[in-house]
Amino acid sequence: MLRLEGINSFYGPVQVHFDLNLAVEAGQIVCLLGGNASGKSTTMKTVLGLQRPGSGRVWFDGAEITGLPTPQVIRRGIGSVPEARRLFPAMTVRENLLMGAYARSDRAAIAADEERVLGLFPRLRERLGQRAGTMSGGEQQMLAMARALMGRPKLICMDEPTMGLSPLFVDRVLELIQAINREGVTVFMVEQNASLALGIAHYGYVLQTGRIALQGPAGELLRDPRIRDAYLGGTARDGGDAG
Repeated sequence: MLRLEGINSFYGPVQVHFDLNLAVEAGQIVCLLGGNASGKSTTMKTVLGLQRPGSGRVWFDGAEITGLPTPQVIRRGIGSVPEARRLFPAMTVRENLLMGAYARSDRAAIAADEERVLGLFPRLRERLGQRAGTMSGGEQQMLAMARALMGRPKLICMDEPTMGLSPLFVDRVLELIQAINREGVTVFMVEQNASLALGIAHYGYVLQTGRIALQGPAGELLRDPRIRDAYLGGTARDGGDAG
């Protein structure tokens, strides 16, 4: 469903990606692991059209999307759950949900999708009139995921979905990612915590200084002793990815 071919990315004179190649198969959960400044977040920005690569190509659902503006990428069926959630804090939970459907005009279907999403996130139903900025971090992460689903994406990109959450909410968010995937949505997630990500993923990549250092089925990577050498900051939780 998603393929990056020969991606070389730059911030000014600094190169971030070096001939990066990866693929996300339809129906899977695929995780991209790596420490700070490994290039994880830049990978996500490249997929979403927020960062144009210096060279290389991005393909989605059989069509090239390299360099397309982000609104066009979203309309083609890619949803986003960004790092730090990026909600509208002064707006209510319901208003944030409906922002996820901003590109749609099918009102009846939007209402049906809202009901379906609230069935998946019952905690949000209890807080529809509450301002998003007053909720806990875990609740805000759920709202960010639910908002992305309102766009009816084929693929959802999730950037550090468990970062900064309590252990209770980490487990719940991971369960919800699996539930979203069971509904037929492909998931591409960036994570620092290898054990958490590989525990729910089908396939994984380890990114180190802009290059794929290791890849394979998630279960095999969990058992592979090389993961400790190739993966940087396996259980670290900090402010994100400089890349």
